[in-house]
Amino acid sequence: MTRSIFITGATSGFGAATARLFAGRGWNVVATGRRRDRLLALAGAFEPGRVHAIEMDLADRDSIARAVAGLPIAFDSIDCLFNNGGLALGKGAVPDIREDDWRQMVETNIMGLLHTTLDVLPRLKAAGPGASIVNTGSVAARFPYAGGNAYGATKAFVHQFSYNLRIDLAQTGIRVTDLMPGMAKTEFTAVRNYGDMEANERFYDGVDPIRPEDVADIVWFLANLPAHLNVNCLELMPVQQNPGGFAVNRRG
Repeated sequence: MTRSIFITGATSGFGAATARLFAGRGWNVVATGRRRDRLLALAGAFEPGRVHAIEMDLADRDSIARAVAGLPIAFDSIDCLFNNGGLALGKGAVPDIREDDWRQMVETNIMGLLHTTLDVLPRLKAAGPGASIVNTGSVAARFPYAGGNAYGATKAFVHQFSYNLRIDLAQTGIRVTDLMPGMAKTEFTAVRNYGDMEANERFYDGVDPIRPEDVADIVWFLANLPAHLNVNCLELMPVQQNPGGFAVNRRG
């Protein structure tokens, strides 16, 4: 029986790379995101029916409900939910921030993840023991940095929710992992800088960062573990990034 994965944020970065890897290895893929052209291009790269592309906005509760309710019969059960969609906006220190940025991060990174999990959960239960939920967290949940205020807090939520979800699903056999990447080269920094691609390139200059394909390989590993194993949390950084030390501001 063909296995299936449901991916949020499949139009770029980790989500797109994971969709390509799983589809290429014979899984059925539900690829969701807001950019229809990219979703159609992704689906068109594989045999018909392998990738089911759906426009879905994580900040819109009804959009999520419609997307899940409208899945074809082939996706009655979902073996892996990759809650990957999310974003950071702005890098100002408090109070020099945009409240709309905070609101969008909370609606997408927290509420979108919660609503997607709730709606897909019956299909994960239908798949039975060994089904997986992989939530994209961040090292920002543990290691604060300048300008990471609300974004880091949303990822700390993802971490705690993942652990509590494990408790709630203990009798179902569904695994839950918080996947916490560090510095990764995607469109993340361009989005954070409101579409500034030059800022995106400068940020990664001189660094060999995590690549989307690296994360896709890890999601594949997690989704294909023996059913009796759960990776609670997996933290990933490029070698050139490290947690560093505490900053001390001295009176001069």
